[in-house]
Amino acid sequence: MMILAEIFKTTLDELVNEGTLQEKTAQPVLYQSETIYDIDRNMHFDMHLGSAKKIVLTSGEDEKLHVKLESETLPDLHTLFKIKLDEKKKKLDVDCVKKKGMSRYEIEDAVVISILLPAGYTEHCELEASARELEMTGLQMERLEYDGDAGVIRVNNCRGCMEFTAKTDYELFVDRIDGRIDVNQWRARSVIHVRNVEDYRVTNKGRHSKVYYRKNGEMCEAPVMDGSNEICISGIGSELILELE
Repeated sequence: MMILAEIFKTTLDELVNEGTLQEKTAQPVLYQSETIYDIDRNMHFDMHLGSAKKIVLTSGEDEKLHVKLESETLPDLHTLFKIKLDEKKKKLDVDCVKKKGMSRYEIEDAVVISILLPAGYTEHCELEASARELEMTGLQMERLEYDGDAGVIRVNNCRGCMEFTAKTDYELFVDRIDGRIDVNQWRARSVIHVRNVEDYRVTNKGRHSKVYYRKNGEMCEAPVMDGSNEICISGIGSELILELE
């Protein structure tokens, strides 16, 4: 029995008690490439990340910027992509440069980009990208400006002002934010799912823009919303649907 267990790469308990060999679930291989940069003062980050399957932004306690690329299908990430950094006084440019020949659609199927920003040295971040999903978790800064497409946007336990600008539709899931969400669109629609609507107030600063409220799939009257946090729509000819949960 010990010889059989060794041959089939299993234990005696599995061999004797189960009676059959159980297939082990194959874990996908995760290929990674990480760039780390020391930060020693308050910095304005200007990021151009191109395309990605998912972009994750969070704040960290160390005094470093971490840019990590991950993929289950691209083992040569470090040669396919290059992170270029250019520091000028209190501004740091971060560019993700891809190898020629890779299409946007190939990248959006394969690459996840995670950005860890130093909480003590990040006041303002501008991010230009295109992603199927954009996630902000535990992000702490005065202002984040996102310019680009994103199929789904998730905001979890963040602090500060977040502005999202695009000519395409957005769907936002807001778990919690202490601050403001500003959606700036041109002839597009945003659906924002919020919890604890009493913590927010809604402002319409757009031209020919409209705000609607929906619950259980049906339009409804505006609830009482006079909280300290703000959801704002701006732009031209855009629509904001607040999905009440």
